[in-house]
Amino acid sequence: MEPPDEPRAGRGVGEQAFDAFYAASVGRLIGQLYAMTGDLAEAQDVVQEAFVRAWERRAELDLDGAPEAWVRTVAWRLAVSRWRRVRTALAFVRRQGVPATVPPPEPHHVLLVQALRQIPEAQRRAVVLHHLCDLTVEQVAVEVDCPVGTVKAQLSRGRAALARLLADTELDPRTTRVSEVRHG
Repeated sequence: MEPPDEPRAGRGVGEQAFDAFYAASVGRLIGQLYAMTGDLAEAQDVVQEAFVRAWERRAELDLDGAPEAWVRTVAWRLAVSRWRRVRTALAFVRRQGVPATVPPPEPHHVLLVQALRQIPEAQRRAVVLHHLCDLTVEQVAVEVDCPVGTVKAQLSRGRAALARLLADTELDPRTTRVSEVRHG
């Protein structure tokens, strides 16, 4: 078995030879693919991916043959494949039609989200899972992988923090407007 850096009987490319091939041809190939695709970033991406594939197959690569043509062909096929995926995605979006108009969020929803963002993550997660997802304390404990007592403490602290943050707003539990707040 031969060392990996030494080519075998005219075929196969060592790391140094591949580096030299890459350095000598990458700019030219990007220019060619840019001319073919009309998009410099796309040309750079597909040429780079084609060189990665050439590197993976360097044991079969023949520098005396046409390795640049192989890389160029692979890069072109990658570009065409990407175009097809984009075209398919655009056709799908067109078939879906105009998206439905989404009404703006209710003011109480905005207030609640702003307040939730201000409490610690563990408390926020426990409050949302328990009060908005309607999970029991035990279910929350299983989902967050912590003891039931910890969830109860997080809920208690989270509710207290939210009460402070929502004081003097339409979500203040001391006002009569609380009954108007809906989940969703």
